[in-house]
Amino acid sequence: MEAIYRVEGDTAETSSFAGGPWNPGLQHGAAPSSLICWAVERLPSPVPMRVARLTVDLMRPVPVAPLTVETEVLREGRKIQLIAVRLMAGATEVVRATALRIRILDQAMPDTATSPPPDLPPPERCGPPDIFAKATPFLIGITMRVARGAFRIPGPASVWYRADRPIVAGAAISPLMRAAIAADFCNGTSSVLDMDAWTFINGDLSLSLAREPVGEWILLDAETWVGPDSVGIAAARLADTKGYFGRAVQSIIFEKR
Repeated sequence: MEAIYRVEGDTAETSSFAGGPWNPGLQHGAAPSSLICWAVERLPSPVPMRVARLTVDLMRPVPVAPLTVETEVLREGRKIQLIAVRLMAGATEVVRATALRIRILDQAMPDTATSPPPDLPPPERCGPPDIFAKATPFLIGITMRVARGAFRIPGPASVWYRADRPIVAGAAISPLMRAAIAADFCNGTSSVLDMDAWTFINGDLSLSLAREPVGEWILLDAETWVGPDSVGIAAARLADTKGYFGRAVQSIIFEKR
């Protein structure tokens, strides 16, 4: 499968498969979020570290066009490292992100510290969603299995996601990238309003990880809350087939079509 991005130096050429649900000329939020993960993980750290928190601010709609990737280490230390990433479309900043990496130690943790196993059926026991979920270019490269609820039924829902299409040509999809891709589906997974009458675009994505996920499948156990002023949040617990490992939150803007 053709990759979403081909990176040469600090320039990421973007394929049409980055297109999102609102406009095929604008990228699905999971695409730049996963590119940011790739950029962060390429940076060295003074000791072994992993990302514990990722915050992505979608400053403007991200065009399906070449992007410049800028990275900066804001805080270097032996216990934490704070990294900033900017994605530029020409002279315009379209995405800004920070990633907090924390030192990892090779030590056994008490059994009581482990996360609980998933309380929903595994992907092999779940069916695919209805056909509309494949209606955008980015989703052609995503396999979904619905564990609870449905995309067209308002309310909480739980869906397994597996990213199949390469994100960056020549690079494997890392566990962090898989988590970020799935997390960006919070608002679509747990919609609370009629999708034909409303849009519900997220302005950001915050992801916190107790550990890195294992395997290709990521479960999003999601729900959305709407305030009285057209602003809300979509949030989810993240799990793999071994157990829950993280949480994701998006700030949502609700508008009538």
